[in-house]
Parts: sequence; structure tokens; C-alpha cells
Amino acid sequence: MQKYKNHTLKAYLDSLSAKTPVPGGGSAAALVGSLGTALVSMVANYSLRKTKSRSLNSQIRIALLKSEKIRKRLLDLVDLDAEAYLGVVKSRAQNEKMKKRALKKAREIPLEVCRLCYDAVLLTSLLAQKGNPNLLSDIRVAVEMLTAAFNSAMVNARVNR
Repeated sequence: MQKYKNHTLKAYLDSLSAKTPVPGGGSAAALVGSLGTALVSMVANYSLRKTKSRSLNSQIRIALLKSEKIRKRLLDLVDLDAEAYLGVVKSRAQNEKMKKRALKKAREIPLEVCRLCYDAVLLTSLLAQKGNPNLLSDIRVAVEMLTAAFNSAMVNARVNR
């Protein structure tokens, strides 16, 4: 399977809009989560050393490390979700046990997207309160994107029961 995370934005969007089973809503949810988390990282990067407090800089640095770990995993899930859904499509011609196994895998990916988006939102409070005040709108956009990704992934998790 091709790696969507290595596509240009145009190529990914062309694939997403095509009449093909993947990528789909789950992959898009992971991408939106990754985009929201990238904004969290950006604000953290801009907020480092804006304060003389070593303790606050340390907290921001930790938030940055966490957000980057989450962002990278969400980007991996763009492809893993597509792969899992292809497994569901292929399992339709299989026995019931194979179908259930494929659906379980396809449910686990969006649930992980939900957990990661939740974890990323938790990082925004510090940055909204103590980060660079010129980037407050970016934190708000990040929260909106992460919320949308969470809700979208939850839809997919419910469908894949």
C-alpha cells in the first residue's frame, strides 16, 4: 500500500476525493489531529525562552516533546487507518471470524486517534495560559482541529463495531 503521509497535500486530497475505499474518514481524522498537534508544537516552539522562568521553559519543552511524539504517531495513523480499512474490505469475502478480526483492528486505530487527540488537547492549557500571547488564536485553532479529529475518529470507531 502507498504511504499517504509521504504524499503532497494535493496528492492526498486527490486520493481522498477519489472513488476508492482508502483513504477515507479515519485517515482524514488522523491527519486533522496531526495538523492540530503541529500547531501545538509551533506555539510551544515560539514560547520557549520567552520567559525568564527556567521551570516554565522546562514545562514548555516537555509539552513540545510530547506534542511532537503525538504528531508523528497521528501521521503514522493516517496510513495505518487506511491499511486497516482495506483489511475490512478484503474480509468481506472471508468467514465471520476474519471479518470480526478486521473490524477490531479497524476500530483500534480510531480509538488511538481519540486518545492521542485528547492527550494533545491537555497540552494546550499551559500554552494558552503561559505561552506566547500572540499565538493564542493558533492554540484555539489547534483545540478545534483536535476536537474535530477526536469526534471524527469516534464516528469511525462506532461504525467498525
